[in-house]
Amino acid sequence: MEDPDKTEVVLLACGSFNPITNMHLRLFELAKDYFHETGKYKVIKGIISPVGDAYKKKGLISANHRVSMAKLATKNSDWVEVDDWESSQSEWLETLKVLRYHHQKLLSPDATNSLQNAIPLTKPGRKRKQEPNRHDPVKKKNQSPDIKSVPQVKLLCGSDMLESFGIPNLWKLEDITEIVKNYGLVCISRAGSSVQKFIYESDILWRHKNNIHLVEEWITNDISSTKIRRALRRGQSIRYLVPDVVQAYIEKNNLYSLESEDRNAGVVLAPLQKHASDSKN
Repeated sequence: MEDPDKTEVVLLACGSFNPITNMHLRLFELAKDYFHETGKYKVIKGIISPVGDAYKKKGLISANHRVSMAKLATKNSDWVEVDDWESSQSEWLETLKVLRYHHQKLLSPDATNSLQNAIPLTKPGRKRKQEPNRHDPVKKKNQSPDIKSVPQVKLLCGSDMLESFGIPNLWKLEDITEIVKNYGLVCISRAGSSVQKFIYESDILWRHKNNIHLVEEWITNDISSTKIRRALRRGQSIRYLVPDVVQAYIEKNNLYSLESEDRNAGVVLAPLQKHASDSKN
């Protein structure tokens, strides 16, 4: 029987997935094991959300290919799926908006896929203040709120993404605050990494440290999309580094080359463009 006292969790991973690797898939398994071992949570779903082409990262191939590879990689998974909403947007979206969208989707499964539904968890002007991680619809008076009625959406990431919070203009401080306060982070880090020190040195992260779950990766895996692309450019094998179906897709479509790696070269990354211009206004 299911334990009704366990909090249901949905893990959301945002990123380039250029291409998706076995390491990306391992992040989900590591996080799931961690949550289940606490005895307090039940992970019910994992979502992979590839970034859109408007992100403008150097070497980023089209979202169509990245989504297709991710779907092939998760085809046999019974709990991790790919969502192409973020990648199909014409403009780059902040990660916070993607979290809001998936939270809203859990509240209203039949909601239309529009940014209008990607509302913050706490709306200004409300008389009743919402608690962090309260993901339930508004209750009638005298009705006790069931804070576990809707799953919590947590951002799944590696230590590099967490530490990117410190890069000027890459993230808005208010976005970081809302992510760690209202949703939470699940950070996969290698034993002995400096993630805890980074959290300690950040006032925002330290304030909400109880909503940051650090998962130590004892069986280290150094696979990265960057290294995969480098091997492909040099004609080297990537077998056992990515799922076989992903390798076959890359070969069939001749995806990664010296030319593709130069895509967006010299173009400023979308968040740096946006946040730098916002700070001037």
